[in-house]
Amino acid sequence: MPCSFVLYGYFEARNIALREFTFVHKDIPESFNGSKVIFISDIHCDEYFTPEKVAQLVKRINDLKPDIILIGGDNVRKDSIYATPFFAEIGKLKSKYGVYTVLGNHDHWEGADLIQNGLKNCGFHICDNQAYWIKEGMDSIRIGGVGDFWEDNQILENTVDGISDNDFCILLSHNPDYMEKLDSERVDLMLSGHTHAGQITLFGLWAPIMPSSMHPEYLQTGQKYRYGWIQKSKTRLYVTSGIGMGGFPFRFFARPEIVEVTLRNN
Repeated sequence: MPCSFVLYGYFEARNIALREFTFVHKDIPESFNGSKVIFISDIHCDEYFTPEKVAQLVKRINDLKPDIILIGGDNVRKDSIYATPFFAEIGKLKSKYGVYTVLGNHDHWEGADLIQNGLKNCGFHICDNQAYWIKEGMDSIRIGGVGDFWEDNQILENTVDGISDNDFCILLSHNPDYMEKLDSERVDLMLSGHTHAGQITLFGLWAPIMPSSMHPEYLQTGQKYRYGWIQKSKTRLYVTSGIGMGGFPFRFFARPEIVEVTLRNN
């Protein structure tokens, strides 16, 4: 029986699901009605999720023909030797309006400048405490982000200042615990990773180890932001289970995923 669990955990970690959602909001402009957003996080390129697997991931995403690609951080894990081959593959992502990303805690630990420069050289838009307008004709939507909750500052004003209550706004935050401090009702959709959905769980219901519990000086949010959809005031948060693995090459009822969100205004 233990051997069966190990085999299951090994193969689950290498079987990436496609999760499809429709996000309905009245502020989504008509020009973006039906737009396809692909969100991934926590690739953790290393000896387990190799550059070859990154290439397969990129092809799978490109085949979906996304309008917008968002990446939630933690790109390379453990050793910066994986950075160059990682960027050679991830830079092949293609979408109509570009790729937008923030750094995660592992990106800071491996070298924030190294990772950020690599992402910039890929032509990606860096959203750490920055924001961008995506425009189509007279319509536009706002995409911004905050710095990593553990390793950086979070300057939300750079995203929400200057936008109206009727503008549609997407916020990237690697760590979902930032939701506890989010104090703006102008963020409509927040996307996060970091938790790996617990990675090893009790049949998807509870995880014995969560990231916040490993850093007692930070917020202790328990299972609150482990995985899935969470609502706070006017903001909806989706926490993805991510792509790669942290610490050991297994998952148990925390299957990795590509998230596809179709925007609808009615």
